[in-house]
Amino acid sequence: MKILFASNEVAPFSKAGGLADVMGSLPKYLEKDAEIAIFTPLHGFIDKEKFGIKELPNSDLWITFGWQPQKFNLFMGKLPGTDINVFFIKNDWYFSCFHEVYPKWLDTRYEHERYVAFSLAIMEYAKQLNFRADIIHANDWHTAMLPLYLHSNYKFDEFWSKTKCVFEIHNLAYQGIWMDDIIDFANMRKDIVYNEWGCEHFDHVNWMKGAINYSDKILVVSPNYSREILTSEYGENMDYTLRGCTHKIAGILNGIDYDVFNPKKDKCIAKNYDVKSLDRKEENKKALCEYFGLKYNPNRPLFGFVSRLVDQKGIDLIRDMENELKNLDADFIFLGSGDSAYENLFIWLSNNSANIRCYVGYDAKLANLIYAGSDFFLMPSKFEPCGLSQLIAMRYGCLPVVRATGGLEDTVTGYPLENSNGFKFWGYNGWDMLNAIKTAMWVYQDKYVFNAMRKSAMEADFSWKKSAAEYLNLYKSLL
Repeated sequence: MKILFASNEVAPFSKAGGLADVMGSLPKYLEKDAEIAIFTPLHGFIDKEKFGIKELPNSDLWITFGWQPQKFNLFMGKLPGTDINVFFIKNDWYFSCFHEVYPKWLDTRYEHERYVAFSLAIMEYAKQLNFRADIIHANDWHTAMLPLYLHSNYKFDEFWSKTKCVFEIHNLAYQGIWMDDIIDFANMRKDIVYNEWGCEHFDHVNWMKGAINYSDKILVVSPNYSREILTSEYGENMDYTLRGCTHKIAGILNGIDYDVFNPKKDKCIAKNYDVKSLDRKEENKKALCEYFGLKYNPNRPLFGFVSRLVDQKGIDLIRDMENELKNLDADFIFLGSGDSAYENLFIWLSNNSANIRCYVGYDAKLANLIYAGSDFFLMPSKFEPCGLSQLIAMRYGCLPVVRATGGLEDTVTGYPLENSNGFKFWGYNGWDMLNAIKTAMWVYQDKYVFNAMRKSAMEADFSWKKSAAEYLNLYKSLL
């Protein structure tokens, strides 16, 4: 079986969110059962020398979009620790000129052009490499054009005649919506794809809708989220379309790479530990407090938060409860970047409270120290397709405090249930979040229960092994 993965980000080469972790981990667990190729853009910040990425000979490719010809080149490296080929598509106009995965303030039309160009280049380079994929696995709207190309431009191309397409929704909120002239730019047949059973949605092109309609299977990153998106509350105006495709929707919970996120071997933290040496975890709390200028107190709980700062992540609840949080007998550390309003909120709280500190930006090493040094991990998400942060936190013995939505509902067993590994609240409001935080603080004082919950969290198995087997069975079912 040959599987072609297409993604805008792949860890450790490029990362902005959980998609990168999935694409950097899942293929490792499929390697022994399938021949895999991963395609991703060659972003300007990717360190070619560090990862041994080299240009393939005679890789020049010219494609004309509308009136504008574009030149592409193909580079190749290996996914670390594997023999899996990762192909990096270089284009100076769309990707190599940026030092971010998702640059801010881009013109929307230009952003669509970037991913159209990336997707069509994938189709052409796969043919040049003679990688005749049995399965194309596209991810989110950035590669949602692939199933449309299979259905239109390449419908009668013998090379792709037996290829099935899996489209995975990591976040339904971002669908790729623009004017219908983008279809002409993409060199697609508008009469084939631009209709209500294709990518037309309220008189606009919606790439994700097209992918949903034309894919052979729709994957969602957690079982609970696969049900939620069929409702008007979580469906993001796509619930009607999805309800018509329930026969091909499957929810598979994401995992994390236990070799990468391992407190016993992690070089980013102050002191290594495991479930049998939890007392060493306190050294990381001391280091974290020292880094942020907080006074270390073994009897005072520390809450961590690592996230993109966007509306989805429930930061409005933190803003609603800012005065209450400032007066709690607990400390809070926030790390992330995103919307300027949220960044300014955390900077203001950090400068005007004794128990709240923030780091605006992203630092992978510091993020791991927050997981290792915090007692609790705050995730008050408005919606959460799967969530990897709570899985990483549990791996480090940091108990998640979450709103029970999407994958958070699937992965966190709330106190006081048997084998509980975290705390839940259901209503999307600040007072419910505050009550969950206070419950966590109360449990923290009972070290017997607190340590039992930490052990339960660390012993829970959210590795890729089980999830990868489900992916493999799904691929086989299509063939």
